[in-house]
Amino acid sequence: MKDPYSVLGVAKTASAEEIKKTYRKLAKKLHPDMNPGDKKAEERFKEVSGAFEVIGDPKKRALFDEFGEISTRPGFDEAKAREFQRQAAEGAFGGFRGGGFSGGFDPADVESMFGDLFGGGRGRRRRGPVPTPGDDVEAAIEVDLRDAVLGAEREINFSRNGEPVRLKVKIPPGVETGSRVRLPRQGGPGEMGGEPGDLYLRITVREHPTVRVQGRDLLLDLPITPLEALQGAEVTAPTFEGAVKLKIPPGSQGGRKLRLRGRGLPALKGGNTGAPRGDLYVVLQIILPPDSPEARDAAATMQKLYKTDLRKDLVL
Repeated sequence: MKDPYSVLGVAKTASAEEIKKTYRKLAKKLHPDMNPGDKKAEERFKEVSGAFEVIGDPKKRALFDEFGEISTRPGFDEAKAREFQRQAAEGAFGGFRGGGFSGGFDPADVESMFGDLFGGGRGRRRRGPVPTPGDDVEAAIEVDLRDAVLGAEREINFSRNGEPVRLKVKIPPGVETGSRVRLPRQGGPGEMGGEPGDLYLRITVREHPTVRVQGRDLLLDLPITPLEALQGAEVTAPTFEGAVKLKIPPGSQGGRKLRLRGRGLPALKGGNTGAPRGDLYVVLQIILPPDSPEARDAAATMQKLYKTDLRKDLVL
């Protein structure tokens, strides 16, 4: 595979946030929906997604930095790799470095000699009429924000070994743009009795018309009347799990945020499982009534209640 840092155009010292920001920018620009029929953009999108899968994951990134490209191959065994590295440092195999192999060995030859490096998995180079696992397959899928919060079952169409396939898949709660969901044994068929490969869903979450996403938190603009803002009220606010009653404190100003705990995006299983679910922040938006003589009279009465210039402290 290509160097993932070069693919994303980031330095090896780049922070996790910088890598994530760069990936999202590239993924949005190169997404097939934004470039219909552009095969080069599609291939570049796959490269970018594959690179982010490696260095966007802290553990995979650490392994890549230590062992190089070989750490990205299926079945790679970290403990056995370190033992092989130790023996190589003692001169057993002509030399091995953290970034890859050296000393004149072809990596394929070394894999053949030391297949245990991959725990007997797909990384081992097999020869002769032996069972061969199938290829892994990738498929892109767009989901609504509701699906990302609650999870869903969707039907997708993709190509497997050149043949069109229609499959019902489950979208787990907590996915975000750039997430890759693994469906075991749904990839290419194996040969000589080998197990099938895996199917990887490459997720893009569509923008929601009224809800904004900040990390695992969600922000929803909620319209209220001037009277509800001044005297306080109990109003109904929508959430993805259903409507809830929300108390607006008296004297609330436009832009005030009220938090609904645990109503945001959950942590994706298999990822950072210790992360708490995000919150939903309701952002109050004071809406004036339609223009009319009565509305203007009411506004003129309210205007007299302002004791200071609202903009006196506004400077740039």
